[in-house]
Amino acid sequence: MGSGEFSQRVRDMLRDRDMSVRAVARHLNYDHAYLSRVLCGKQQPSTQLVTALDTLLETDGELAAIAARVAPPPVSPEAAESPAITDRILRLNEARGADFVHAIRETSRRLVVLDNELSGVSIAEPAGRAFKVVHRRLGVGDYDPRYERDIQSAAAELAEVAGWALWDAERDDSAQRFNYEALFLAKLSGDRSIELLTLQNMAMQSEWRGRNQEALSIARSVLNGRRLSPRVEAMFRIREAKGLVGTGRTSDAMESLQRARSLIEDGNDVGEPDWTWWVTSGEIDRQWGHTLQIAGEVENAIELLLQSVQPGRDVTTGYSSERVARLAQCLLDVSAWRDAEDVIRSLVTAAPGISSGRTLRLIGHVAKQRERLNGAPTSLTDTLEHLTEKLDEDPFTL
Repeated sequence: MGSGEFSQRVRDMLRDRDMSVRAVARHLNYDHAYLSRVLCGKQQPSTQLVTALDTLLETDGELAAIAARVAPPPVSPEAAESPAITDRILRLNEARGADFVHAIRETSRRLVVLDNELSGVSIAEPAGRAFKVVHRRLGVGDYDPRYERDIQSAAAELAEVAGWALWDAERDDSAQRFNYEALFLAKLSGDRSIELLTLQNMAMQSEWRGRNQEALSIARSVLNGRRLSPRVEAMFRIREAKGLVGTGRTSDAMESLQRARSLIEDGNDVGEPDWTWWVTSGEIDRQWGHTLQIAGEVENAIELLLQSVQPGRDVTTGYSSERVARLAQCLLDVSAWRDAEDVIRSLVTAAPGISSGRTLRLIGHVAKQRERLNGAPTSLTDTLEHLTEKLDEDPFTL
């Protein structure tokens, strides 16, 4: 038996689960063309791909067992160092075809993992530099033209990651340039999924710049278009709500947020883009709380922000402390000194590990409240002073 047994078994499983090859490629962050060749029996699957398929399809090791049984004899150490080995990890400036696509997507995947797991380090610069390499090669045609569309799609994703990271590092002009590149490449390659994610980023960034009507227009241009999956629609309902409250239409914003919550609670993950992992009930709580804070309904905002920070309520992201900073600000605004002090202590602990420039700015704003508090206990003002010291601390101090 050859690799045909493995590919046939995977195809059968995908058919039984009503899953497409393109959807699986997107979910696993693999090049569609590469996965297609594997599933047609034209290429041996890598160990990483076999493991990923085993996990995705919940086969309890069945696929790994088949792959091990039909695997070709191992190559010699000398051959293993050859550039011809399929599984060799290629740098972005070396690969040309399907391997180039995979290298770009793997770069994006690693950057996202680092953004959410590596404390205190911004990915803005490595993401920007990685895309510049890809951007240059796209401009001069330094790639195998047979894979052009897949390369453009992968490049769009990398540009989106870089645009997000640059925005989070408060480099707004650079973020905007990368967003436009992501949108251009997504449209060029027909990658609607990355196009939608980039548009949500652009709407969010318009909100932060105070261009609320622009943010609302972006959100509604998507909502009024073709049908969206539940989580994607929920994401744009959030953006719609933020645009509405920013233009003084609070009651309409509440309706949009209620619609977003219903979509999350009533829907399932079938057919959802893999990047919607962060669109959760906890995210709805966070955004709803912030919307109420903007509207001046601070007491109600506190209730939702408290809910959003409960353990297990949400996934961990590089900006998770943003909601804690907003909660601290709301508690200070209503003179809830004891609760505020407890929350601010948690920010003192978290601050050294935060890489998000925007989150750090919000925390810095909380720390500055020490200068204007009237009637606050000394323990609270001391905690705020300690927070200021933590924010100013040399990150390389041991």
